[in-house]
Amino acid sequence: MSNIPHIILAKGKEHSLLRFHPWVFSGAVKKKADGLADGDVVEVYSAQNEFLGTGHYQQGGSIVVRVFSFEPVEVNLAFWEYKIGQAYTFRTTLGLTHNPKTNVYRLVFAEGDGLPGLVIDVYGGTAVLQAHTIGMYRARHEIAQAIMNVLGENVKAVYDKSAESLSQKAPADAVNGYLLGDNGAETIVKENGNEFYIDWVNGQKTGFFVDQRENRELVARYSKGKNVLNTFCYTGGFSVYALNAGAELVHSVDSSKRAIELTERNAQLSGHADKHEAFAIDTFDFLKRPLDEYDVVILDPPAFAKHLSARHNAVMGYKRLNAEALKKMKAGSILFTFSCSQVVDKYLFENTLMAAAIEAGRSIKIMHQLSQPADHPISIFCPEGEYLKGLVLYVE
Repeated sequence: MSNIPHIILAKGKEHSLLRFHPWVFSGAVKKKADGLADGDVVEVYSAQNEFLGTGHYQQGGSIVVRVFSFEPVEVNLAFWEYKIGQAYTFRTTLGLTHNPKTNVYRLVFAEGDGLPGLVIDVYGGTAVLQAHTIGMYRARHEIAQAIMNVLGENVKAVYDKSAESLSQKAPADAVNGYLLGDNGAETIVKENGNEFYIDWVNGQKTGFFVDQRENRELVARYSKGKNVLNTFCYTGGFSVYALNAGAELVHSVDSSKRAIELTERNAQLSGHADKHEAFAIDTFDFLKRPLDEYDVVILDPPAFAKHLSARHNAVMGYKRLNAEALKKMKAGSILFTFSCSQVVDKYLFENTLMAAAIEAGRSIKIMHQLSQPADHPISIFCPEGEYLKGLVLYVE
């Protein structure tokens, strides 16, 4: 055994780690080293003293260790360079790292890249880091240096936006800010040739919903000459794609005035602002209006459930939202509807849409089944990484 603090599992609790699932639950632990602090690097062993993995310890939750290596490792700058280098090579394989039409992508997606608790998005020359665990937060300076070393001249600055994602677990000194370099508060990026203002300092998440890139392209396919309604629009991603694809009219709806301001800026950037109108209003209130002028309707709400205990209420929310839209959509129109609630899987979401259609008394056909893009990879060993699901429905 090494000098790294140890977590010893109870007998028979090692099976998930032997299958490379990265989570150790509190109920599986038999013994742990004295004096462990949140974010400490620990090694996990079976009851038979078999090495199982290296990860970050965190107390107070159901998951006490998130494993980032199933081999003994020294966690230093070289380790972070190796892991981020693997992630970067994968994005290069996807055609994202040197793409003249797209310079925004997810560089690291937590468990999907073997780095639980860490998200990194690239916006042109700025990488925005978000730690969801104390361990990743404590390692943020080495991670930032590793990003610069791996990406080289392709990135000029690394911004840390972990204060919100750490929430109540955040250390007292958790303040957002640049770790290396300084590229201001925003930039203009390209995604499939569409331009967007990105505000990583004041925006939600890391500044943009990178995970809808391919689904936005699909909206564009159905938007030429059509009237489009984009609800929960945030910065207007779907709206801009629809405008640039030749939509006749696009309406964007969000309860946040700040989001609407960004959407209107992006509509101006597209050069088609004359065909766009934005509404700072709650989507449920907006759906009380007639919808028969729209050929395409997009429902992309924030997660209705963060935890399993809220799943039932989330399902009721999705049912109500979609039923309200389906009741008022005209025959022959298309509904793009999404859920980013990880605890609502694609089968439950599909059944919820069926229930909504029954309540609305509408016949619908599934045109497409949607998910997250490949730069948000799902580890085959950790299917919980699949969170985004969507359906494209033809309303008869």
